[in-house]
Amino acid sequence: MFSSLTRHFSDDAQWAALRTTAAFSGRALLSVAIALFLAFSFQLQSPMSSVTTVMIVANPTVGALVSKSVWRVIGTIIGASISVGLMAVFVQSPALYFMGLSATVGLACMAATFLRLFRAYAAVLTGYTIVIISAPAFDDPDGIFLSAMSRLSAVVVGIVTTAAVFMVTSPRRSDTLFVQIHDLFRDTVSYILAFHQGYTNVPARNPDALPGSTFRTLPTNFHDSRAAMLARIGRLSDAVEYAATDNYDISVREREIRAGLARLSGIVASYHPHTITASDTEQDRVVHTEIVSMLQFLMDRTAGRTLEASWMEGCARIRHTRDLMITQARETHSPQSLLFLDDIQDLLGQIETALQDLSRRGSAGRRLRLQPYLEWPTALRNGARGMLITMSACLIWYVLHWTAAPTMMLYVVAAASLLSTLPSASRAAGLMAAGTALGVPAGLLCHTYLLPQIDGYPLLWLSLCIMLLPGIWLQFHPKFGVGGFGYGVFSTVMLQVNNPIHYYNDVSLLNGWMALLMGCIMLVLSFRVILPPNHRLDAARLVTSLTRSLRRLALSGRRQGKEWLVWENLQLQKVLRLAMRLSFFARPAMIHEYIDAALATLSLGRLVERIRMLAASPDITGAQQVAIYDALDTFSELAHNPLLTAAGLRRAADVLCPPDAITLRPPAQVEAMACLEQAARIIQDIPGFLDQRGPLQWAEDYPAAHRPPLAAVRTESG
Repeated sequence: MFSSLTRHFSDDAQWAALRTTAAFSGRALLSVAIALFLAFSFQLQSPMSSVTTVMIVANPTVGALVSKSVWRVIGTIIGASISVGLMAVFVQSPALYFMGLSATVGLACMAATFLRLFRAYAAVLTGYTIVIISAPAFDDPDGIFLSAMSRLSAVVVGIVTTAAVFMVTSPRRSDTLFVQIHDLFRDTVSYILAFHQGYTNVPARNPDALPGSTFRTLPTNFHDSRAAMLARIGRLSDAVEYAATDNYDISVREREIRAGLARLSGIVASYHPHTITASDTEQDRVVHTEIVSMLQFLMDRTAGRTLEASWMEGCARIRHTRDLMITQARETHSPQSLLFLDDIQDLLGQIETALQDLSRRGSAGRRLRLQPYLEWPTALRNGARGMLITMSACLIWYVLHWTAAPTMMLYVVAAASLLSTLPSASRAAGLMAAGTALGVPAGLLCHTYLLPQIDGYPLLWLSLCIMLLPGIWLQFHPKFGVGGFGYGVFSTVMLQVNNPIHYYNDVSLLNGWMALLMGCIMLVLSFRVILPPNHRLDAARLVTSLTRSLRRLALSGRRQGKEWLVWENLQLQKVLRLAMRLSFFARPAMIHEYIDAALATLSLGRLVERIRMLAASPDITGAQQVAIYDALDTFSELAHNPLLTAAGLRRAADVLCPPDAITLRPPAQVEAMACLEQAARIIQDIPGFLDQRGPLQWAEDYPAAHRPPLAAVRTESG
């Protein structure tokens, strides 16, 4: 134990993490002290509601805290309004009231699933506020308005106090975030550089792939580093959105920065086993050396300099290398080398645009509005869970006339709404329930040994600090964060600290604790037993959605243009969710294959967009244009017979530019041929992923579910 403590002080990273956790805990407990003191001073009916608000709103990032606070107030106002309306309409009919309440909570859980980041708290607080306002008013419906005002007052006190404390005590510096963006860009370039420096070891073909396939096996550490980079980019994008709330320097460049980060995600995602590799010729080795030299130039120029100071030199060097690639493409006689050069040209364009978006204001990224992916099956399931658990709690209250049932209702509605904001609600339900259940013995110790000893407000606050500190501290632990949040938020409900404080009633306390434990059981049953997730089905739906988006892109009849990044970012969100779903039931090797195939669909979409752009080139003849559009029309069969689509693309490539006539055709025809050929190869590599009868689309107990993940379901029929 002593060695563990000394390691925390000797290791810089662990010491920094320890200081961050301690600073956040101190700010949160100071906010609790001020909020509770003000609630007592204002003679609010339920002062502990302000403490609960502090525990929910507190966030290490000030921008996140401010945003969460604003949306929490909005949700509280909406919930208070709906609560008064429901009580007014159904005051004479408890059954109809319960149905209306359950439907409202279900809709709130659906909205919490759809909304991103701090906006989800508006939906969370809508359902939560309805219950906490309505429960005390059942005995006296005429007091519903006063109950709503009291609840709103306690929430506002907690929000304003927390925001003030964190804004005063937390340093807000935009340069820190810009440094993170700078480091991320350099790490992305380094990631690409490492891939190219090891190019001679990459082209090993997967022995299980189809004959003629370009699918290759890559080491496990490559997959791990790629996943880590994508997760890091996602976290930084969220941090930028948070910081834009209260930082002017970030707010004026938010869209450009987020667009640049999305482009970095696309660059990282472009490296998968289907990426075309150079053959081992003298010409290709020269090209490869130039790529490595260009990437090293970017690393050298951005070392110790901001992106703003180095972007012009960097973009000029990228364009120089791109011109060399175009020249090499015109002189090459090898179809394999042509595909490699075409890949590199596209990559260079992505790097240049990302550097422009991240380094200066007013770039093309400002006009882009990235969209979140709305996963309807998950939202509907969370909505059904919210309705079910609310109706069950209402019926228990109504049938048993249990005096502590409102406490149970308060917990299950709040916990169900909070869980709906998480990527995997069922997985977090057990942690949330366990954290809440641990609050019962903690509350018993607090009522037995701490609260009887207090004789003033300072000791009361100190007692609350002792009780809340474990939950606040554990929120920073990745494994126990959800449980720590559940403990910190709901342990405040277990204390009978009212205004004024009366003698503690052991029977009343035990009654409330039993209600919370019953709520924990109901939460786990609802999310993991009665309506459990089907991760395989969810993964299959995501795969189907990726295929459908590709089909729609190819058949849309119009180019995405500057909105292309929006499409790519939307598909990447699906890929990240697919990786999470697969992690629940698939082997690591299978996960890698499916994620590689999913990322290949993003490359396929980019190729489709480029093909559509090249079809409008004046160098493309009328017959060639017809062949291109006929090839794109074969995407209508992508989900039924992917190999038929691949054959159509390859026929169009032969019409545009036969392999023996590469040097005789105009550049646009050669580039279009390369795009068509690459698209055909990708589809030929992953037919089982794209086919609607692929192995992932079958239940686990079907024999078809155990076929090789990416193998063709059936051969081309002619």
